[in-house]
Amino acid sequence: MTTAWVLVVIVGVVTVALKGAGPLLLGGRSLPAPVESVLALLAPAMLAALLVIQTVTSEGAVVLDARLAGVGAAAVALALRAPLVVAVLLAAVVAAAVRALGM
Repeated sequence: MTTAWVLVVIVGVVTVALKGAGPLLLGGRSLPAPVESVLALLAPAMLAALLVIQTVTSEGAVVLDARLAGVGAAAVALALRAPLVVAVLLAAVVAAAVRALGM
């Protein structure tokens, strides 16, 4: 298992633990608004950071290759409200095409 997948598992476990610990520790009381806003954004922020790291780095160095083109194509597709499956397939096709062209 790579470091990235270990991080994904850790983020998932921490997210579930935080969401489960809240009701147990507070006993029906709600968290303060600033804490709730931070907790709501924690998992998406960690996943976005993981996406960026996996897209533009290789062995500790910044590398701009076909992965970036694929992620960019998927981002455009999702911005145009394409289904997730279409965006993933488009990302794969674009990345493969860029690699085939030797870029």
